[in-house]
Amino acid sequence: MTSALHITAPRVLRSEWSKFFSLRSTWIALAAATVLVLAMGAITGISYDPGGEDAGRVDPVRFTLLGTQFSQIVIAVLGILVTAGEYSTGMIRSSLAAVPRRTPVLWAKAAVFTAVAFAATLATAFAAFPLAQAFLDGTDMSISISDPGVVRALTGTAAALALTGAFTLALGALLRSVPGAIGAYIGCVLILPQVLGMLPFDAVKDAVKYLPLEAADALSTLHRAEGVLAPGPALLVLGAWVTAALVAAALLLRRRDV
Repeated sequence: MTSALHITAPRVLRSEWSKFFSLRSTWIALAAATVLVLAMGAITGISYDPGGEDAGRVDPVRFTLLGTQFSQIVIAVLGILVTAGEYSTGMIRSSLAAVPRRTPVLWAKAAVFTAVAFAATLATAFAAFPLAQAFLDGTDMSISISDPGVVRALTGTAAALALTGAFTLALGALLRSVPGAIGAYIGCVLILPQVLGMLPFDAVKDAVKYLPLEAADALSTLHRAEGVLAPGPALLVLGAWVTAALVAAALLLRRRDV
C-alpha cells in the first residue's frame, strides 16, 4: 500500500498530463493556434504581391508563418490557464494536498505544457511552410525547406512559442490570477518592448533585445536583422527568462499559503 501511494516524478507527470488533456481549453487553444498559422500561411501566400512596397523586405520564414504572431497569444494564454486557472477553480488545493512538497507539481506542469506546445507548434510550422510556399513559387519569397537555415528557423519558431508559453505559465503561478497574468503578459511582454524601443537612448535599445519577446522573434527568422541577437544567444536568453520565472514561482509556492 505504501508503495502504491509513493509520490514519484513520473506519477506527478502522469497526473499533470491527464489534467492538461482533460481540459476543454487545452484542445480549443491548440486547435485555434494550429488553424491560425495554417490559415494565415495560405492567405499570405495567395495575397502576396511581388511588386508591392514590402516585397523583399520581410523575412521569408516569418512571412510564411505570419500566423504565429496570433497563435503566440493563444499559447501564452493557455500557459496562464495551466497554473492560474487551477487557483481560480480551487483545484490547486487538491493538487498540492496530493504532493505536499508542492514544487514537483509546478515542474510537472511546466514540463508537460512545454513538451506539448513545442510538439504541436513544430508540426504546425512544418505543415504551414509548404502550404504557403505552394502559392509563393516563382516569387522572391520562394524558398525550399532544404535551403540553409530554414529547418533551424522553423524549429526556432516552435521553441519560441513553447518557451514563451512556459514563461506565462510561470507568470500565472506567480500572480495566481488569470486576468492579472494576462494583463501582465500584454503590458510587460508585448507592449513594454515597443515603448522602450521608441526611447532615444542607445543603452535602452541595446537592452530591449534581451527581453523575452525580442529573443523569441530572433529565433523565428531565417536572416538575422541588424541589432538582433543570433539564434543561439536568443535561445539562451529566452531560456534564462523562463528559468528565472519558474524559480521565482517555485519559491513563492513553497513559502506562501494556497
